[in-house]
Amino acid sequence: MAEGGAADLDTQRGEVAALLKTQLRKGDTWYLVDSHWFKQWKKYVGFDSWDKYQMGDQNVYPGPVDNSGLLRDGDVLAIKEHLIDELDYILVPTEGWNKLVSWYGLTEGQEPIARKVVEQGMFVKHCKVEVYLTELKLCEDSNMDNVITRRFSKADTIDMIEKEMRKLFSIPDEKETRLWNRYMSNTFEPLNKPDSTIQDAGLYQGQVLVIEQKNEDGSCTSSGFFFFVDSQEQSERSGLCGLSNLGNTCFMNSAVQCLSNIPPLTEYFLKDKYTDELNEDNPLGMKGEIARAYAELIKQLWSGKYSYVTPRPFKTQVGRFAPQFSGYQQQDSHELLAFLLDGLHEDLNRIRKKPYIQLKDANGRPDKVVAEEAWENHIKRNDSIIVDIFHGLFKSTLVCPVCSKVSVTFDPFCYLTLPLPMKKERTLEVYLVRLDPLAKPTQYKLTVPKVGYISDLCTSLSTLSGVPAEKMIVTDIYNHRFHRIFATNENLSSIMERDDIYVFEVAVNRVEDTDHVVIPVHLREKYKQSGYNHTSTPLFGQPFLIAVPRTLSEDKLYNMLLLRLCQSEDSVGGDNELENGVVGPTNSTKGQQTAGHNRKRLFTFQFNNMGKTDFSLIKEDTRQIRFDEGHLRLSGRKSRLHMEYKPQKKAFFKLKDCIELFTTKEKLGAEDPWYCPNCKQHQQATKKLDLWSLPPVLVVHLKRFSYSRYMRDKLDSLVDFPLRDLDMSEFLINPNAGPCRYDLIAVSNHYGGMGGGHYTAYAKNKDDDKWYNYDDSSVSPANEDQIVVSVLIGRSRWRRSRWIFPLDTELTD
Repeated sequence: MAEGGAADLDTQRGEVAALLKTQLRKGDTWYLVDSHWFKQWKKYVGFDSWDKYQMGDQNVYPGPVDNSGLLRDGDVLAIKEHLIDELDYILVPTEGWNKLVSWYGLTEGQEPIARKVVEQGMFVKHCKVEVYLTELKLCEDSNMDNVITRRFSKADTIDMIEKEMRKLFSIPDEKETRLWNRYMSNTFEPLNKPDSTIQDAGLYQGQVLVIEQKNEDGSCTSSGFFFFVDSQEQSERSGLCGLSNLGNTCFMNSAVQCLSNIPPLTEYFLKDKYTDELNEDNPLGMKGEIARAYAELIKQLWSGKYSYVTPRPFKTQVGRFAPQFSGYQQQDSHELLAFLLDGLHEDLNRIRKKPYIQLKDANGRPDKVVAEEAWENHIKRNDSIIVDIFHGLFKSTLVCPVCSKVSVTFDPFCYLTLPLPMKKERTLEVYLVRLDPLAKPTQYKLTVPKVGYISDLCTSLSTLSGVPAEKMIVTDIYNHRFHRIFATNENLSSIMERDDIYVFEVAVNRVEDTDHVVIPVHLREKYKQSGYNHTSTPLFGQPFLIAVPRTLSEDKLYNMLLLRLCQSEDSVGGDNELENGVVGPTNSTKGQQTAGHNRKRLFTFQFNNMGKTDFSLIKEDTRQIRFDEGHLRLSGRKSRLHMEYKPQKKAFFKLKDCIELFTTKEKLGAEDPWYCPNCKQHQQATKKLDLWSLPPVLVVHLKRFSYSRYMRDKLDSLVDFPLRDLDMSEFLINPNAGPCRYDLIAVSNHYGGMGGGHYTAYAKNKDDDKWYNYDDSSVSPANEDQIVVSVLIGRSRWRRSRWIFPLDTELTD
């Protein structure tokens, strides 16, 4: 039976069940229903077979639709974060929602939670209910401190937002208004396409929108700043136009400026040749949208009208098809360039239907024949302005180490990623602390394997000092304490260039001697005031390691420490306290009794474990101390608060060194084996790459990241390269290649390390043949000396070419 005027329970169950199967269609509205209420309703109407026994039971009557469990802090317009479909809420179409409300009503004070169906996906579109709306901050130009927050669907248009803002700020219908996007503290761009959706306009969570009114005389209500922002200063210099930073987008600006200064590519877009070659049906392309957006940007850069332009429409299109670039986090310039070249190629591919081509191995055929076949096959599927300008061919030779099977293939490339020749060894400066406390620490410069272990460091130091390696303990000392004590099997990459490494000679062989333990000792000033926080008193002097029997009396430990201190120049006076282990909380009364019952002692000592005072080591009945293995070492994360900068001499290489390394035979790693068709299994084959043919524009990317299991770092070695006449002929194995020389025309620079930095670009203008520095919205003249300096300080990746520029491989913030 049904309550009031509601349909009977069988009808309710059948109608809602059918409506829940409704297909999602773009633009439709669906509603969120709290799953707790919906489960009650399902029990009441006997929706599932196991609910039949409760059907019509007034004890499970759901009452009015109640979505309070979905609302954030009682806000009827905001829902909680991280809600999960079918677990926290149920989605029902408009008709289903209307029926539920007509049967049961809606809890007083609540509003329906209505959401639009939007399209998502790059190539294959699919519909999805947009549960979480985009929160925008709205204000008037006359009072931008008065911000009103409203939520919109990505499918809502700019026109809808403007109408909402007119209503919020009581702007009369006869007043002409304009909408502006405020994306930095004082930078604005017009939102002048009313039919554009929030998604198309690239608006994001927290975006500030400003509405401006015009006066009757045509002037604006404010100083007029907004109406002059879009046109900007006239530059009258083609190509010398900056790109404003939209928020961590210098990586994109640098790559675009380099591409913009490649004459044949830019001329192709400026003369609208691209319009005849747009391939909107290519399933691998971006429906022509990337090519159109890039063309529009290039036309702005080379119009001579602006000193800088805002590339937001271009970035929005890039973000649509490559979600990793959709936000405002710093990204990698080379990855952006790789995506852009590939996207432009597929959008402009002259091949409308790609044929299937069976790839064949060389099988002993001449290189010339196999290379020509490979290039012809490539052109049958890939033919575009990008292929014309950027694509070359290299030869790959794999040799099986078991059966000696040789596999030769020729593969196209769009850019060269060159490794940097890295030394197999590194130099470390360490201090050796002898057993004799009167001997001052001696500094040694060691040569150790770049990929090695702490034991290698000990072996190297033993050779120079005569101290047995097995009696060494390697430590990192910082701020009068042991910052870290290294295990012998730790990787040497754990030691950074600026760490203060002290190697202690100890009296016992730590591996073989099980009767003794080595304990770390820190020195701390003694606190005198009652209740004084002992952890805040400063450490002083040099910490040290001491080998003691595993079990000993309290008096014996005191005497061993006293002897060690008396032998040292840093002897301890009566106002100082000696601490064992990591500093912990203030001594309790018990701690003072156990650690220093003899009040005539020159110092007291306190045991500490994991940052807390440890009384368990001292046995009350015997006053004996028993050290367990867990108390012997200090370990933990490195958190250096201060580091002194010590200029390091950087390695120096020539670009040709990088190319030679690229073409050097190497053995494949165990994690990247080759499947041998003869052996029928994966093998660690040898691989060699050779250059067969090079493109008109050579893009060289220097791989400046060093990765290992323990660390990754930017390699800032210096790379010397010519600005003109880079002769690549010696690296081409094609006997008919002829001379091949390149002149540098663009450089993408990165300043800083892996965790942060900034991208800029140097490029040679095609019209006046002069160099310029592109730093986001700023463009300034540059000379060749500056370009060389940017290399000599080791802060950029460089590639040379007749139209060739270097790009970075780094993620920066």
